Formats: sequence, C-alpha cells, structure tokens
Amino acid sequence: MASICNDEQGSFGVMSGHDRNTLSLSGLSAGYGAIPVLYDIALTISAGESVGILGHNGMGKTTLLRTLIGALRVSAGTVIFNGVDVTHRAPHERAKLGMAYVPQGREIFPTLSAMDNLRIGLVKTGERTLQTIELLLEDFPRLKPLLNRPGGALSGGEQQLLALARALAGKPSLLLLDEPTESIQPSIIDEIAETMVSLRQRMRLTIVLVEQNLEFIAAVSQRVLVIKRGQLGGEIPLHHLGDMAVMSQYTGLNDAARHASGAPQPAPAWCPSDAKAP
Repeated sequence: MASICNDEQGSFGVMSGHDRNTLSLSGLSAGYGAIPVLYDIALTISAGESVGILGHNGMGKTTLLRTLIGALRVSAGTVIFNGVDVTHRAPHERAKLGMAYVPQGREIFPTLSAMDNLRIGLVKTGERTLQTIELLLEDFPRLKPLLNRPGGALSGGEQQLLALARALAGKPSLLLLDEPTESIQPSIIDEIAETMVSLRQRMRLTIVLVEQNLEFIAAVSQRVLVIKRGQLGGEIPLHHLGDMAVMSQYTGLNDAARHASGAPQPAPAWCPSDAKAP
C-alpha cells in the first residue's frame, strides 16, 4: 500500500467552532435475540477522528456497527451521537442526524445505474440538484465514466467506491465502514484509503472502520482498538500493525493453532477489568 500521511495531531482542512465528541458509548451490550454478542462497550470518538476496530470474524465487529446504526436493539447501555441520545432510535432517524453506514458486501442496487444509486444517497437531504454528486465525483473520479452503467456491471472495487460515494451524498458527519477492502484489488484499496483520509481532513468527517487489512486500517485510522469476544481491548500503537508477532498477541491470531497443538496459552496483550463470560 502506498504511504499515506495520516495526521495524528488532528489538523483538519475545515474546523468547526468548537470541538465536541461525535460518538459516546457507555456500557453498550447487544446481540441477536437471546444470543449476546457485545458486552459493556465503552468508547468515545471526537469529531473529525478516525477510529479503527480490528478483529477476526465472529468477534463482534459487524454487530457493533449494526448496533450503532440502529439495525440491532441495544440490550444495555447508551449511544450518544452529537449530544443526542439515540440508543433506541430507528436507523432512519440516526441517518437524519448524520450517520451513514456502508455495510460489508456494499449492498448497492445492481439494476439501477451508478448515477441513480448516487441519487438515492440524496434522499436524506432532499436535494433536487446534482451539485453534491458533481462535487463527490471529484473525489471519486473513477466513477465518472461509469455513471450510466448498471451497478451490478461494475467491478467489486468500483461498487465499493459507488457505495462510499452514495453514503457521502447524504452529507453525514459520521461514516461507519464495514470491511471496505474485502475482495477488492490493491489499486482501489489504496485509492479508498487516500480518499478517506482526504475527506476526513477537509470535511471533518468522523470515521469508524472495522477491518482485518492491517495496512489499510493503519493508513486510515488515527487510533486502532482490538475487539475480541465482544469486548473492546486496549489501543494498539499504529507502528505495531506491521509486526505480526505482536499483532498475534493483540488479536489471538494464533490461538486456534495453539489450542490444536496443546501448547500453553500466552497472557493476552489486553485484559478488560470487567470482562463478562459470553
């Protein structure tokens, strides 16, 4: 992946009149019916900050994002977004307040043209002109020659760019991204990373990214946390993301192999003080 300047000091192209937290989670627990997945999540994210959540499949990454957007009901705790308690608000209400979600698998409309997919992104704002789309296409130039093609005719990487642009057409302040690099060619992964960093700096866009691609999450994120068995652990220093030996301690990368061999388990690199058994 190309080197990307990610300003950890929080220097943004567009500054608001005052800093405040965009997202605050306290004691957040959620799951699927009677099956708990998330346990006592606590997290505060500042306006214009990009936070990465790293973890393997089944650890709760997607469940966390679906809970934040309101697709899953909260069983305990609170979700505060831009100073508003949205814990029990529906997804469309959260969208109106400024949340946008790009799910894993993109979920574009395959029979609609790329342009019509982008127009759908304008519904939230009620905009009748194409000015926002025209501006977005400057950040997503690869989409310009594809606007008349059906979404389903685009490559996986092009569909991901379309899904991102559609989400941004609604002018969100918070963007939730679920594994945007899945099954995408490296050149578009680099393009997405550069675009996300640029938009965060210029638009003061807050980003929550869940990923398994270490290079991508390091390029886009200012902070990276690990999620393991439904709980958030400690913050991972960005320079550790390139060291697989260290990362295996954070994420349990080699746990399965150690269990299979009967080898003793090392102490985890993080240990929540109030961990609950799943």
